[in-house]
Amino acid sequence: MIRHIIALIATILAAGAFWFLAQMDIKSERAKLIADIIEKTKMEVPNKQKSMVTPIKQTQSVTIEDKRKKEEDEAQKKLKSLKDRAGSAMAFKVSPLYKQKCSSCHGVNGEGIIGPKLVGLSEDKVYKDLQDFKSGKRKNYVMYGLLSKMSDDDIKALSQEIGTFEQKLNSTK
Repeated sequence: MIRHIIALIATILAAGAFWFLAQMDIKSERAKLIADIIEKTKMEVPNKQKSMVTPIKQTQSVTIEDKRKKEEDEAQKKLKSLKDRAGSAMAFKVSPLYKQKCSSCHGVNGEGIIGPKLVGLSEDKVYKDLQDFKSGKRKNYVMYGLLSKMSDDDIKALSQEIGTFEQKLNSTK
């Protein structure tokens, strides 16, 4: 009995899928017909500046090309801006441990990105906070995941390093 019900459900689902695909095929054919009608009914519009006839399609392609060029230029400007910021972002050298564990959220020099700013925190404050995250006293799953397998020596080293960020940043200015 259960096999018959499952077979019936499978048949209904297959029929529904067939109907859906048939509907999509009909819409696809309708879109092709509309594109053919548009192609056949193109109009030429006179250009006021040169008083010569220019097809609409060419005018549209020029504006589309202009828009694409403008978007590319804007993207290049944004990329240049990011490169400039990245070049000046690394104001001082940090340890590989900090780069690996902290920089993606707190920034290359602790200026804060997703995570909070670390510049200006004392070594003791950082150490206490890291211990609280590791123990679960403070809830943050990302921090817990990063710290859960770190040794106390690594946590102390990170705390000492982060505690010197403000001094290092001030000495580069």
